[in-house]
Amino acid sequence: MKKGVSFLVTVALIALASSLASASDPSPLQHTCVANTEPENAVFVNGNLESGNTSNPVGSAVTPVNVAQIAGLNTLGISAVRIDYASYGQNPPHTHPRATEILTVLEGTLLVGFVTSNPENRLFTEVLNKGDVFVFPIGLIHFQFNIGHTNEVAIAGLSSQNPGVITIANAVFGSDPAIDPDFLAKAFQLEKNVVEYLQSRFWYDNN
Repeated sequence: MKKGVSFLVTVALIALASSLASASDPSPLQHTCVANTEPENAVFVNGNLESGNTSNPVGSAVTPVNVAQIAGLNTLGISAVRIDYASYGQNPPHTHPRATEILTVLEGTLLVGFVTSNPENRLFTEVLNKGDVFVFPIGLIHFQFNIGHTNEVAIAGLSSQNPGVITIANAVFGSDPAIDPDFLAKAFQLEKNVVEYLQSRFWYDNN
């Protein structure tokens, strides 16, 4: 009887463990994308990640290399971005819903950080110099800020061929159609006229 109960408990635990959802990309079933019929789209040889235009309200530009640019990345679970920062430019608070990000500073000094989930909402932050590396866990709000006097550059790898990006201010105050300002006033504990002012602003997308 005890053996039968132990067996059932073991089976139940295995079933429970195998039923846990995965939020990352699945393992690839082949080395290249079978849907990609153009060989030149499968690889990107001697590609040039040119610097982006940082003359914008946030002072940064993100140049992506994901499945939208290279069809051959489909199923491989990886992508990259180049981020250019003007002096005191920033990559505003945002999240990647499908990827962890690892960032390397190529030139300059960056203040970077991320905030953990509720209920702690703990801020992890660090000042990075040339050659330093920092990791932003999947789904967490994070940011970068150029605290130097010169233009700066970073490269980041992401653990998805299509990581996605949600810029917090753009999503909340720049949605189309707009979110009810009475709702946002209560949610953010602000006066309604403050919310309406924020919604009237042009929220620049640096991606």
